[in-house]
Amino acid sequence: QVQLVESGGGLVQPGGSLRLSCAASGRTFDYNFMGWFRQAPGKEREFVSTIVWRDGRTFYADSVKGRFTISRDNAEHTVYLQMTSLKPEDTAVYYCSATSASSVVVGSPGAYDDWGQGTQVTVSS
Repeated sequence: QVQLVESGGGLVQPGGSLRLSCAASGRTFDYNFMGWFRQAPGKEREFVSTIVWRDGRTFYADSVKGRFTISRDNAEHTVYLQMTSLKPEDTAVYYCSATSASSVVVGSPGAYDDWGQGTQVTVSS
């Protein structure tokens, strides 16, 4: 059974930084895309960022472009989300996502097969 285990969330002041991690385990690693979505209370889950595992291409939502950086560790089967210049509107539960599909609409939650349990990020003074 596949597991995506997230870590790194927490409380940070506006302008601060956090790094989220998501480690994949429990199966032969065959993901082609891994990424992050977030969901704030009362809102729909929204796309944050995705990385193409094979070649490292990255995709970002406009709202985080220039502030967030997604990266991967091939050997550890782990994806990271470095978040800087955090704003109160970044407050949400952040979910790791993954799929072995060969092509996806990266911003669509339905394109991803596996999800982590979520980690809370709160940006507040």
